[in-house]
Amino acid sequence: MTYLLALDQGTSSSRSIVFDEQGRSVAQAQLELTQIYPRPGWVEHDPLEIWRTQLATARAALHQAGIAASAVRAVGITNQRETTVLWNRKTGQPVHHAIVWQDRRSEPACAQLRAQGHGAAIQARTGLLIDAYFSGSKLQWLLDHVPGARAQAERGELAFGTVDSWLMWNLTHGQLHATDVSNAARSMLFDVHENRWDDALLALLRIPRSLLPEVLPSSAHFGDTAPDLLGHGIRIGGVAGDQQSALFGQACFGAGMTKNTYGTGCFMLMHLGARFQTSQNGLLTTSAAQIAPTPVAGAGPTAPERAYALEGSVFVAGAVVQWLRDGLRAIAHSGEVEALARSVPDAGGVLLVPAFTGLGAPYWKPDARGTITGLTRGSTLAHIARAALESIAYQSAALLQAMGRDAAAAGAAPVHELRVDGGACANDLLMQFQADLLGIPVLRPAVIETTALGAAYLAGLSSGVYRSTHEIAQLWRAERRFEPSLDSARAQELMANWERAVRQTTA
Repeated sequence: MTYLLALDQGTSSSRSIVFDEQGRSVAQAQLELTQIYPRPGWVEHDPLEIWRTQLATARAALHQAGIAASAVRAVGITNQRETTVLWNRKTGQPVHHAIVWQDRRSEPACAQLRAQGHGAAIQARTGLLIDAYFSGSKLQWLLDHVPGARAQAERGELAFGTVDSWLMWNLTHGQLHATDVSNAARSMLFDVHENRWDDALLALLRIPRSLLPEVLPSSAHFGDTAPDLLGHGIRIGGVAGDQQSALFGQACFGAGMTKNTYGTGCFMLMHLGARFQTSQNGLLTTSAAQIAPTPVAGAGPTAPERAYALEGSVFVAGAVVQWLRDGLRAIAHSGEVEALARSVPDAGGVLLVPAFTGLGAPYWKPDARGTITGLTRGSTLAHIARAALESIAYQSAALLQAMGRDAAAAGAAPVHELRVDGGACANDLLMQFQADLLGIPVLRPAVIETTALGAAYLAGLSSGVYRSTHEIAQLWRAERRFEPSLDSARAQELMANWERAVRQTTA
């Protein structure tokens, strides 16, 4: 049996999963990660804790699987994107806590860039809107605010990386400073057309080039783990940011194929194929996972084929259920929400817009705040719980509609199905309502750990476990298919009501 080891380093935990060659989970281990909140709007992680927990779970997963590291063909890494680490090349010690993707401290610098009129040029080169979300402005903040950091960086003494780079550095005892295109594309420093760091953007943010990792395709031979860490050196064969990895794990390889991850927030990605397209509907264009071409004897190096995706983010999805539990005390455990919501036939006209931290794509209303509309004397906690669940589907439907408008403008066919993953996709009521709003089938896979699975598949491709993405696509299986059951006119009416409620949050 051939095995693949996926290292899944997320915002709240570090996890490792051993997969067999059929994409089945054999063993897994997980450890929580400490969340650090120095000030309102600031979120940090301890990079050393990230490394310790990730290594510990890798060892535990191998032990649980009952296999030696020598039985693992390759390691794949997937990571929380945009989270920024800066460390000393000689000592390997971080110069500061990691600044997490949720952190907003670099917003003043981003506002200045927007005011100076750089938005269009940055979006054209990177596919991104200027925002504190991305790692470039976080790195700029570290250089400007950590004593001595800028001088050290200019002397070539420091290294920057997102979490994937930090893990690879430690997995190789400092021999490898690299990242993949999907993580580099989230920096606001990377030209996604040319697949290279952009000198003009580096100059604009005052980032020394010597800080930056080498950028490789997502499926490639990055290097090998140090033998003493896991008991045997293992090829590092795949790296991708979590959402691009989930797109790959869902076998969304063709243009128009779309997945939505239902977690604390929602992340929807539509594969664009090799065609870059700037969104006109409030979405981001990002590099999807890219594959190193098969070497041809006697031929020179060949660049990987470009792959892009449209992306939209919902800030509050599963987090609205946590609010029901911790804020309203409507439920004792998150798993109780479906039963409470099912205790009423519908939301009774109640609409909940969970703009607790503003609204993300396609609205981009950072100052919006949550509202509940349509309350009557007959409204109950059950109606509010149902409205909370439905808010996740409404926000996701708005994303897919925006993607559909972009696709139509490019002459592409409409999306014919939505593949789903993440913890909240286990909620049958939510998935059925999602299908009803969209008017297309919603497919839940047999393996919902698609983020880790995508990293394993990328590693398996570069190490010869799989010959092609076509072979991987044959492994994908649906556990359940939710068919739309609502009249399309009624679905449109519901979406119109939702959009009216959204407007009220910013009125």
